Amino acid sequence: MEMTATTQSNKSSFVPMAIVAILFFILGFATWLNGSLMPYLKQILQLTPFQASLILFSFYIAVTFTALPSAWVIRKVGYKNGMALGMAVMMLAGLMFIPAAQTQVFALFLLAQLVMGTGQTLLQTAVNPYVVRLGPEESAAARVSVMGILNKGAGVIAPLVFSALILDSFKDRVGTDLTQTQITEMANGLIFPYLGMAIFIGVLAFAVKKSPLPELEQDEVDETSAGTQAEKGQMKAALAKPNLALGVVALFVYVAVEVIAGDTIGTFALSLGIESYGVMTSYTMVCMVLGYTLGIICIPRFISQPKALMISAVLGVALTLAIVLGDNESYLLANALLVPFGGAQLPDTLLFIALLGLANAIVWPAVWPLALSGLGKLTSTGSALLIMGIAGGAFGPVFWGLASSAESIGMQGGYLVMLPCYLFILFYAVKGYKMKSWS
Repeated sequence: MEMTATTQSNKSSFVPMAIVAILFFILGFATWLNGSLMPYLKQILQLTPFQASLILFSFYIAVTFTALPSAWVIRKVGYKNGMALGMAVMMLAGLMFIPAAQTQVFALFLLAQLVMGTGQTLLQTAVNPYVVRLGPEESAAARVSVMGILNKGAGVIAPLVFSALILDSFKDRVGTDLTQTQITEMANGLIFPYLGMAIFIGVLAFAVKKSPLPELEQDEVDETSAGTQAEKGQMKAALAKPNLALGVVALFVYVAVEVIAGDTIGTFALSLGIESYGVMTSYTMVCMVLGYTLGIICIPRFISQPKALMISAVLGVALTLAIVLGDNESYLLANALLVPFGGAQLPDTLLFIALLGLANAIVWPAVWPLALSGLGKLTSTGSALLIMGIAGGAFGPVFWGLASSAESIGMQGGYLVMLPCYLFILFYAVKGYKMKSWS
């Protein structure tokens, strides 16, 4: 009887987990599509590196402003309706790319990105609890890892799809001065793919609304002024824990370098005249998936979380210096790693950026348990603060864009902004997570 009950439980959770897996893939697809969109818009709208970085800023800044409102919305409408509503907002964002492409107004693209980020935040707020609660608590970590691989795997596929649907028709225009007719033609190339994505997400939203997803039990929240004061007190108490406060900073700088590595590699490739700049994000994501897989296999069986975090930070420092000091005319690494397997021949500096995915993969899963260690009843508050670290994805590319826009530095030198980020992660891995008081 016990075996039958377990089997029925597994069957009852299979469909919801399959739906959640699809949603995580959609989240990853829409997120890492930015790596191809950024250089494409840079070419069409003739943007500076700083202006191009605002495409990422407008997407990731939505997390900062809409994370708490999203939680309020979920409390009002429930998790299942929250998922459908989040995808409806993403569908609206996809439709907003159509007038943006037709008018070629940069501000409209930024607004569409902001709305897309808002929809993603709402969807993430609703879908993440399912991974933990739909199944045994002791296997939650495995489910989180699988969803992470799906998310990053979508990052491998999204640039390839973007390139096949949009970029391949205009490869001959890389590094050339575009006429207005060519600019209009390239901009209009965005219309049907984003229309198709909007329709697909809209259909999926309707399917989720009508799906057999069980509604999760809501946590009771006191929304009175007294409850708000208590929440502020909890935040203050949580931030009094150095391992948490420093962990929030560590995640902030981590997301900054993750987005720089994943979403600026195509823009840098475009500046080097690489025709396949639209698929460069896929290289970084492949390295992230590889790093994720190694983490699942090795932690904690062969290596501890702090040691893995330390190795990741050291590798990040080494690769950053290799990027900044590297020779864009050198193809030794590409010849050794890619060409024998039928891959493209690329400058070593681009492959160093892609390998940052390997350095970054372990950071997120390693920092979380170290930052939440010893928090007890403050754990939920600490988790909310750590989520806010995603805002680093808004500011990292902006700092890179500002540095890249300086003639004395350039795009390649702009990657130096990652160095203090990895050094802070190294500090956290060696000492920060151990600190129990500020004295």
